Amino acid sequence: MNPSNKIPVLTIDGPAGSGKGTVGQIVAACLGWHYLDSGALYRVLAVAMQQVGCRPTDGARLAGLVESLDIRFETRTDGEPAHVRLAGVDVTAAVRSEACGRLASEIAAQPAVRAALLLKQRAFRRPPGLVADGRDMGTTVFPDAVVKIFLTASPEIRAERRYKQLKQKGFDDNLEKLTGEIRERDRRDAERAASPLTPAADADTLDTSRMTIAEVVESILARLRSRSAY
Repeated sequence: MNPSNKIPVLTIDGPAGSGKGTVGQIVAACLGWHYLDSGALYRVLAVAMQQVGCRPTDGARLAGLVESLDIRFETRTDGEPAHVRLAGVDVTAAVRSEACGRLASEIAAQPAVRAALLLKQRAFRRPPGLVADGRDMGTTVFPDAVVKIFLTASPEIRAERRYKQLKQKGFDDNLEKLTGEIRERDRRDAERAASPLTPAADADTLDTSRMTIAEVVESILARLRSRSAY
């Protein structure tokens, strides 16, 4: 058996805006575990893609870029997304933009890219444990996770959350437009051939539409406590 398989992993999957990033960081901090924002890997790849003039449909070239990616996450517990560094440079603003998110969704549909990122994602599995959030963490990347969570919320609720985040940061956007973009991203994520967005068979589904962040965190930690010694 691979020794890394003995390191516990908790996966949190779900669509954009379901709260998995915020919740994942807090859960990781509570446990003292490492944290992986797998969606940010695709966003960083989107940034690197633009730097070299590649297209999101060029799966082979994008897969080649993956090997050179030097990515670091600086996790937070204040509800803000983790800071992301690419080769030591803070690319958080670029990575968290709506435009980058749309490119990342297109990139994620490329099977060659998903295959290339698989080993890089699994390399985040280090003692004492890992909290990994994304869309296929429990189904493809860490199928042996000790606890698998699938977070969801209505497209309207998720769009409203994103709208409020953008307003707080001084950006203005259209709520109806954001809702449409989230619906389209959901469709693309669910219909892609490689690792479509779907709950793992043994995942616990939580609808966060009317839950506070604290309630979601406690619910996840309670599930971990009930199934293990952590």
